[in-house]
Amino acid sequence: MSNTSSSRLYIPGLAGLYNSLDPYMLPLLRIAMGVILFPHGAQKLFGWFGGAGFARFITIFENIGYKPGALWVTIVALIEFVGGILLVLGLFTRVAAAALVLFMINAVWFTSAKGFFWTAGGLEYSLLIGIVALALLVKGSGGLSIDSKMSKEF
Repeated sequence: MSNTSSSRLYIPGLAGLYNSLDPYMLPLLRIAMGVILFPHGAQKLFGWFGGAGFARFITIFENIGYKPGALWVTIVALIEFVGGILLVLGLFTRVAAAALVLFMINAVWFTSAKGFFWTAGGLEYSLLIGIVALALLVKGSGGLSIDSKMSKEF
């Protein structure tokens, strides 16, 4: 937990609020990332949430140059689906985050040809996810996690 010094704040009265909320911020970030990732993986694996499903994603991946498509869809879908669940639970957070960082490095590279803005298919969304994953890789799961209850973590 970090203590926010009220002497550094423009509104010193907020120090107590910031300090009381601090233990919940890393878990909130971790859980939000997991909740965002999970449906993307479910779309690829099972066609849930309006997704195309595994067979169609194989074709999509092969059409954009990721061959063999079945291998790449499996890797990406499991990072999103299983990684999302692990992040929500705070279980093996650093492992899930490391996989996500690697995935997002590739995603940023792939989407960079379309520019910065996600509205044009650009890299900003992938970059943001990658930076959040990097923060989770370095900081770990925070409190309110299974990792924090285990005797060791990655």
